[in-house]
Amino acid sequence: MKELTLNDLAQSRGPGQLHDSKFMSAAEKTKVLKHWEMFLKGGLEKDKFTQALYHHLIQHCSFIAHYDLHGFYATYFENGETTLAFLSQFDTRNGIPRSIEYGDLSGWLTDEDYCDINIEMCRIAWRYIPTFELKARNDQRHADLAHAEVLLKKHGIDFPGETA
Repeated sequence: MKELTLNDLAQSRGPGQLHDSKFMSAAEKTKVLKHWEMFLKGGLEKDKFTQALYHHLIQHCSFIAHYDLHGFYATYFENGETTLAFLSQFDTRNGIPRSIEYGDLSGWLTDEDYCDINIEMCRIAWRYIPTFELKARNDQRHADLAHAEVLLKKHGIDFPGETA
């Protein structure tokens, strides 16, 4: 049996076609997609992370709320490793991505009501993910090295490469 791909899911609805669902109109889905792209284009900056986007992520993309918009943002976008994890949920380079919080599809890409918008979110994200991955890895490396330096100094050890 052939493995289901993101393209198979998209073709089952017709690419780019958003439909009204019980809790979200096609117009609301369009608005969230615009916010999603604005957030990605803006380099994942906090001022571009809107309430509408946050609400969609926690209601229809299998993410936990992390208390509120600010807690969610801090969880996923203030640390390179968690940014990489977040992005992996929208990365289709290795097939259908799984929910990072539940470890499975959890309906987030197969749910009849929201697969249209979520597939479009993946389609939009693929253009940005490679650049964000590089930045997130670099940011995490710098954070790790800074933390290592603090720990070494705590124990009276000079950081490698540091001159006295």
